[in-house]
Amino acid sequence: MRYPRDYDTVPRLWFWLFHLLWLFPWSVYFPAVARLGFKPSGRAGKTRLLALCWAGFILVFFTFSTTQEYYSMPCYPALALLLGSAMAAGGNWIRYGTRLLCAIFAAAAVTLLALYFLVWNLPAPGDISAALSSHPGAYKLSLGHMEDLTIASFAYLRPPLLLAALAFVVGAAGSFRAVGQKAFLTTALMAVLFFQAARVAMAAFDPYLSSRPLAEALLRAPTGKLIVDHHYYTFSSVFFYTNRTALLLNGRFNNLVYGSYAPGAPNVFIDDAQWKTLWLEPGRCYLVITEKAAERLKSLVDPGLLIVVAQSGGKLLLTNHPVAH
Repeated sequence: MRYPRDYDTVPRLWFWLFHLLWLFPWSVYFPAVARLGFKPSGRAGKTRLLALCWAGFILVFFTFSTTQEYYSMPCYPALALLLGSAMAAGGNWIRYGTRLLCAIFAAAAVTLLALYFLVWNLPAPGDISAALSSHPGAYKLSLGHMEDLTIASFAYLRPPLLLAALAFVVGAAGSFRAVGQKAFLTTALMAVLFFQAARVAMAAFDPYLSSRPLAEALLRAPTGKLIVDHHYYTFSSVFFYTNRTALLLNGRFNNLVYGSYAPGAPNVFIDDAQWKTLWLEPGRCYLVITEKAAERLKSLVDPGLLIVVAQSGGKLLLTNHPVAH
């Protein structure tokens, strides 16, 4: 009900089902949790009952409140205790879960190797943002950006693709025959290797996720007034790396609305007309903006005054006066 609506919520079904992803690979053992004893007759039963109430309260509460995925994170330790208890107890459901893991790991390894060979000879010019698509409607989901991936984008991810495929091969091989603790240790090793692949992939996404190259170019450039398009989220790293304040162009948006009209609030919000006035003055100005949003500026000022100082990850650093190379 609040204004502005600066938050998103996900469907309740996805809110619940996504926990299978957040706790993967261990979530395959959830069916075994149902066979545990929850009677408070001993220390183990009391601990399991506490964990069940702990996780259940959080999940039920947010099911009837705003269902944002990260709201349920405080229940993960309780779910981990229940899964660990089930895994320690063993049984048929644990063996079935391990066989299911083996099949998932094998399918994932084949898929990643197929992707690797599909992009073997594909060129990878510039950075990965050039090969990504855009689906803003999906971004309310934490994994919504997966829809932005294209076959061409995997050409920028060849090393992490191979490392992730290796991780899944290790997991499949280890869980094919092993049971009990050996299977669990192999799965943990797979997770460690997969996280390393994710870390390497994050480096490839750095130009898209961060504005650090623009901030570094700004620090090298002559001094001038800094303007950031829209709200500060998209370019928050510019503020971090440069330690500068900036004007926000059409930035009275989302939770910035709350304090922007308060008495004594800094006068940092400008509209297109004010930006145009500043841009045409003799003083130097800089504007950080996305490439797509920059197109509308051409209807406000002469395109010759939109001088590109640096570009990275689909974002631009523009100035209104020429800068030495």
